Amino acid sequence: MGLLSLAIWTPILFGAVLLALGRDDQARAVRWLALIGSLVGFLVTLPLYGRFDRGSSAMQFVERAPWIERFNIHYHLGVDGISFWFVLLTAFITVVVVISAWEAITERVNQYMGAFLILSGLMIGVFCALDGMLFYVFFEATLIPMYLIIGIWGGPRKIYAAFKFFLYTLLGSLLMLIALIYLYTRSGGSFDIAAWHRLPLPATAQTLLFFAFFAAFAVKVPMFPVHTWLPDVHVEAPTGGSAVLAAIMLKLGAYGFLRFSMPIAPDASREWAWLMIALSLIAVIYVGLVAMVQQDMKKLVAYSSVAHMGFVTLGFFIFNDLGVAGGLVQMIAHGFVSGAMFLCIGVLYDRVHSREIASYGGVVNTMPNFTAFALLFAMANAGLPATAGFVGEWMVILGTVKANFWLGLLAATALIWGAAYTLWMFKRVYLGPVANDDVRQLTDINAREFLMLGILAVAVLYMGIHPKPFTDVMNASVVDLLKHVAASKLN
Repeated sequence: MGLLSLAIWTPILFGAVLLALGRDDQARAVRWLALIGSLVGFLVTLPLYGRFDRGSSAMQFVERAPWIERFNIHYHLGVDGISFWFVLLTAFITVVVVISAWEAITERVNQYMGAFLILSGLMIGVFCALDGMLFYVFFEATLIPMYLIIGIWGGPRKIYAAFKFFLYTLLGSLLMLIALIYLYTRSGGSFDIAAWHRLPLPATAQTLLFFAFFAAFAVKVPMFPVHTWLPDVHVEAPTGGSAVLAAIMLKLGAYGFLRFSMPIAPDASREWAWLMIALSLIAVIYVGLVAMVQQDMKKLVAYSSVAHMGFVTLGFFIFNDLGVAGGLVQMIAHGFVSGAMFLCIGVLYDRVHSREIASYGGVVNTMPNFTAFALLFAMANAGLPATAGFVGEWMVILGTVKANFWLGLLAATALIWGAAYTLWMFKRVYLGPVANDDVRQLTDINAREFLMLGILAVAVLYMGIHPKPFTDVMNASVVDLLKHVAASKLN
């Protein structure tokens, strides 16, 4: 079995075993098995980093075997510089989420942990799939465990949120399925994504394909104006669900633009770039302003996610190396920072059972260690230099200025809103005198919570201070993608 198959199927196998255990009186054993499963799942991805050829834009660690031969569908896996980091990020975040749920989840622990491990394997499958139908199967299959995580362990309106999540994402995906079938027939019966990249297409077909893919990927990112499902889902989802949704699942959509929309329909991508840039800037500016008036911490960070992902799509459709690489770096950084922000909210919620900003005040007086972590992640969310949050946004703004100064200026002003809503929330929750008895009775984080937040703090600081390992891996693939998008495929 190849390394990528190991990365995909190890967590899925552990998840299946956890589901089979089935009793809450085995919760302690279940938690340890889930932790072992997530750690093994992360460890099997590490050899990828050592063996990855940074100078090549070709697919690496390729595995190919016939799957449904009648329709020429293959189990075809591989990663390049664009998808590589998301395999490691998914496995890493899964470990943190398992640690975060150690005490918070007390009912159906085996199902909760099993769902997360299976979801982890399926998301890695999305990033590795080189066959269009295999990609679609993994892409859609991720909905099932996340739907169950929200619908079973969520808040009071969990069923509404789970339905909204499922319907929004499924509707867009059906248009993508039509696009995949069209490409299959047009290419003479091949689901090979690389063959689709080389396939000449007329202008009308490219435009229709671009918007079919847009329907699937824009909802997933989510881009303005199809972002309205995200705040509802984040508010109702359990802490681990919010962390994985923000850190990984939103990236599936952004990744789809790079793997499908831009290389398969390059002429349409260039023609409609103005629309993508406009929607991205609206997300960055308008949604940032919406975040400022939120009273619920989770809703505020959810809107913040939409604004930060706006930087990603802005960078992609500027069509220069700084923009695309910056968008990819921003995706990784957002994975660390937004995951950490939601886990911090989870720490407070587990103690006070409220996400309302007004329920807090002066938390620094009773939880000084926790506040130090929360401050670091808040600063990273605001884009402070030397944190992961700064690097990607800075690269995207540089790339945007290179393409058009005024667009770059607009994008840069959005950093002001990011700092405003993040620091305003931090001030009201953590600073000042103790606001009420709930805050007065708070206890500081325990060793498990310290470990969970400490791991993420190291990741946020390391990426902010030394981003070179991240950018080195993606450079060759980004240059190759841009060369491909610059060439017309009209026939």
